[in-house]
Amino acid sequence: MIYYGKQSINQKEIDAVVNVLKSDFLTQGPAIEKFEQKVAAYCGVKYAVAVTNATSALHIACLAAGLAKDDVLWTTPNTFVASANCARYCGAAVDFVDIDTDTYNMSVDQLETKLRNTNKKPKIVVPVHFSGQSCNMKRIYELAQEYNFTVLEDASHCIGGEYKNTKIGSCRYSDMTVFSFHPVKIITTGEGGMVLTNDDILYKNLQLFRNHGITRDESFLKGKADGPWYYQQINLGFNYRMTDMQAALGYSQMDRLDEFIIRRRYLADRYNELLKDLPLTLPYQHPDTNSSWHIYVVRLDLSKVKLNKKDIFYKMKTKGIILNVHYIPVHTQPYYQQLGFNMGDFPNSENYYAEAFTLPLYYSLTDEQQTNVVDVLKEVLENA
Repeated sequence: MIYYGKQSINQKEIDAVVNVLKSDFLTQGPAIEKFEQKVAAYCGVKYAVAVTNATSALHIACLAAGLAKDDVLWTTPNTFVASANCARYCGAAVDFVDIDTDTYNMSVDQLETKLRNTNKKPKIVVPVHFSGQSCNMKRIYELAQEYNFTVLEDASHCIGGEYKNTKIGSCRYSDMTVFSFHPVKIITTGEGGMVLTNDDILYKNLQLFRNHGITRDESFLKGKADGPWYYQQINLGFNYRMTDMQAALGYSQMDRLDEFIIRRRYLADRYNELLKDLPLTLPYQHPDTNSSWHIYVVRLDLSKVKLNKKDIFYKMKTKGIILNVHYIPVHTQPYYQQLGFNMGDFPNSENYYAEAFTLPLYYSLTDEQQTNVVDVLKEVLENA
């Protein structure tokens, strides 16, 4: 069976986890800081805070930015629900900005129009770097300066990617960036996430919210410490700590990150060539970006294909190939419809969803397997 995504774990990485299991620390130990420092150095950013997953990373990033009741967060409908749910965890409202029809990222033109015509301005905007391709962060940053909102990059797909010749995660055009280390992402810690920032205050608050709101840092304490054991709870935080086993795996995977990216880019280029004559719209890449290619998404030309997407999924599965869809527009989910969103609110995202599906793409996918994927897809579409 060829799945749409798959982790790659080698013996060195297994040994790294085993070494932690034999050590004095399984959690809250030195592996965490080593992993954080390695990711920060790779991205060219001052600080990194490792957490349990990208959802908790988004949550503490919103808390650190002061998102609260009566505030609103804007993101894109074309994302996983976590990009919007993080606002709801803080008691804030959510609104959406429709996607660009080429990149499937947040449309900056629509963002600018919405900012100019909306009385309730966002406290936070979460641009999502879909599939590994950066949003137009320079323009979003310029709008943030004009309209005074925090920019939180959801780069869950994007570690190793580049924008304007700078690594995603540098926070050059944002206040914070979030990565995911889920097994189907570029590198993995099993489950895991990270928030990156250059801001000293945000960094300290991220650390607080990760660990129950508890600190031993004397600069935060009210009064003097009773002794070396002493801590205080400064705010209501959460237990979002990553384990040392996860961090050791992530640290070791970072040694292979560039290798992973090279292979993914090769496979994406190969798909572009193999698929060019099929009734599909292939992924567009903006010249300012260099995608990390977490996923490879195509769109059906429904005027030339009789089968619907569901039938294609079933037929591919019977041939041993598992497709996926990224994403069901968030505003169409029942929870968000209960909040007042409706079908038709964001037509670009809805039209995209009707046509899009995700092909297998991962480091260990062989050329032969990729050719098989394309041959089977061609057969299914030609017999439609």
